[in-house]
Amino acid sequence: MNHYLIALPFLLFSATGLAATTVLECARLLDVESGDLLRDQQVLVEDQRIAEVGRSVTAPDDAPRIGLETCLPGLMDMHVHLDGQMERNGYVKRFQNNEADQALTAAHHANITLQAGFTTVRNPGDSYNVTVALRKAIEDGRATGPRIFTSAKSLATTGGHADPTNGYRQDLMGDPGPEQGVINGVEDARKAVRQRYKDGADFIKITATGGVLSLAKSGQNPQFTQEELEAVVQTAADYGMHVAAHSHGAEGMKRAVQAGVRSIEHGTFMTDEIMQLMKERGTYYVPTISAGKFVAEKSVDGDYLPPIVRPKAASVGPQIQETFAKAYRAGVTIAFGTDCGVSPHGSNALEFVYMVEAGMPELAAIRAATMTSAELLGVQEELGSISPGKLADIIAVNGNPLEDISWLQRVAFVMKDGRVVRSEAP
Repeated sequence: MNHYLIALPFLLFSATGLAATTVLECARLLDVESGDLLRDQQVLVEDQRIAEVGRSVTAPDDAPRIGLETCLPGLMDMHVHLDGQMERNGYVKRFQNNEADQALTAAHHANITLQAGFTTVRNPGDSYNVTVALRKAIEDGRATGPRIFTSAKSLATTGGHADPTNGYRQDLMGDPGPEQGVINGVEDARKAVRQRYKDGADFIKITATGGVLSLAKSGQNPQFTQEELEAVVQTAADYGMHVAAHSHGAEGMKRAVQAGVRSIEHGTFMTDEIMQLMKERGTYYVPTISAGKFVAEKSVDGDYLPPIVRPKAASVGPQIQETFAKAYRAGVTIAFGTDCGVSPHGSNALEFVYMVEAGMPELAAIRAATMTSAELLGVQEELGSISPGKLADIIAVNGNPLEDISWLQRVAFVMKDGRVVRSEAP
């Protein structure tokens, strides 16, 4: 089999822009469901979907064929912030960037993320609902990027992590409410969820505890009452949405799990009790080790972070990888997430390296970014494996990631919805 590119990408599309019949010839194909690395496999793609997988597929004689080394399902990152990127003096940009600036920034980062092999992302929190607009533009073919599931603006309490006026001077703070994503009480909670539904969000993001990068003192204190959390979860369920909970401290995290959130994000100071609760309730854990390491590094980098943020970054950042290792050993269900936007966009696959360093086998790490993430989103019938009938989200690398997970940082081929968006000869 010739494992070199033998059809140029522009030949793969019809005049309508839909992918024509295409055959991918994979020297190796990772079946994430069985865990087997299959040799000399062909994948028949018809329009947006996988039609057939096997040693020899039935395809027209003139169908374009692309030779690849190791084929895997498109990767999925359950925690990115496309509309931003941490940088020195970045806090000032909140007062400089307009909605259009945020939207164009998000579109740029979306393309970078897709080129890195991540064909689906979950965006838990943005500004101006720009990722709602970007999701629509990508779906319509007006922009290039991964499939986006977005929460639009995160929900916070007054002064809490994700209160957009934290750090403002008094006359600029005002009194933001549910429309701006700030709630105080059960009725506010219900109204804020309904506003996100009206805005076009796919799910709800709450900041159940303090955070690292917000201009507020505590990174760990609980910031919602149990009643508020339950109101958010119940109302979200009424509208067919799940709830993701940013959590560092144990008490707020425990409340969120008890309230029925679908996922805990970061989970820095997760206790054994919380791990057991998560297992009992089927709560997913999205660790974001990359962000922890990034902020820990920047906490000692001169004036990169504001003074109120530095001690939080120094205490929270180094802990996440250790918590991840304990949660994995305890059997908590882990979905892949990076918090890129804190760490640089396009570096998503570095998270795999950190996961393996902490004791997770390579196959389990890949499953976290494919099958498990698809299950978290409730799209396992459409995504998460290279299987007939599923959407044709397929990537390839030129080595064996089960032997060296860092190959996933060097993606050579990306197909999303049956369209080639990146192709390099091995």
